[in-house]
Amino acid sequence: MPLSKAKQFWVATQRKIRDMMADTREDVSRSGVWVRVGIAAIVFYLLFALIIGIYWSMTPDLFSVRDGVSAEVEERGGQRERGAVMTATLINVAETLLDKPGGYLTNDITLPGLWLDNMPSWEYGVIIQVRDASKAMREAFSRSQTQSREDQDLALAESRFNFNTDSWIMPATENQYREGIEYTRDYLDRLTGIERGGNAEFYTRADNLRYWLSTVETRLGSLSQRLSASVGQRRLNTDFPTPMGETQESDSGEVLVETPWTQLDDVYYEARGSAWAMIHLLKAAEIEFADVLEDKNARVSLGQIVRELEATQRPVMSPVILNGSGFGVLANHSLVMASYIARANAALIDLRSLLDRG
Repeated sequence: MPLSKAKQFWVATQRKIRDMMADTREDVSRSGVWVRVGIAAIVFYLLFALIIGIYWSMTPDLFSVRDGVSAEVEERGGQRERGAVMTATLINVAETLLDKPGGYLTNDITLPGLWLDNMPSWEYGVIIQVRDASKAMREAFSRSQTQSREDQDLALAESRFNFNTDSWIMPATENQYREGIEYTRDYLDRLTGIERGGNAEFYTRADNLRYWLSTVETRLGSLSQRLSASVGQRRLNTDFPTPMGETQESDSGEVLVETPWTQLDDVYYEARGSAWAMIHLLKAAEIEFADVLEDKNARVSLGQIVRELEATQRPVMSPVILNGSGFGVLANHSLVMASYIARANAALIDLRSLLDRG
């Protein structure tokens, strides 16, 4: 009898062990399904983010500055006064920066914006030009002389456009830039009569145009140098000249200037964004300052600058920005961009020389 009970106990124990093993296999099978589902979801999300990222990295096309001023002024019941084209173009450039596919990406903290660097560099190039144009409008275009009072809306707009480029909350960069756009639009409304009783002015004098172009010239010169440094160059150090009365050895004044390979595409797209914004603003200036340019026989010079900058917007027929040596087998996109920027800068120097003459 005891043996029979022992046998029954052993059989029951084996049955329980088999049941436990079966339950374990079932649990493992279920967990394996969930792991596979999770991996598939992650892969799908990354693939979707990659496709969206490629779409968001496409730079906006050029737009018509004349159509832009029509939408900003005439459709809202205003009159196309002097300064309306320049102001409306500044507004449209800033709005394109915020409303392009994907919106403003520099301050994104999630995918796919987090892993994109080309478009944030393009955005930085655009906002630099917006800041320079906004500063010129506040300090020069809207004032009859240096002792006159600055326009309050333009002063507020400039401060908003100079906000940090990468703040994502409290306050977000986009909100600050939109406030800058609205203040600029308030100035435009007063300038064109949309807002009755406005006292806004826009002075199209040669010295005002020369003031803004001097800033543009500096930006183009810096971009040309940074782009040319893609292959590395030994240059004379002009930042710290030799004190008077001292001599300098031939090699001690040389420095190696080379853009790190991780930043090549960033500099390229920053230059592309700056050129994109410059094209629109220069076209607007060509309309606003038509009388000045005709008087100085400088219209062709400005047109040539725009032509050179438009060449920088040609499609890139490569999935990556190549950095071949100057005369190597592979292309060097930075040097090609630098050649257009340098020619535009040379033409801009000639234009400022024409404006300086009586």
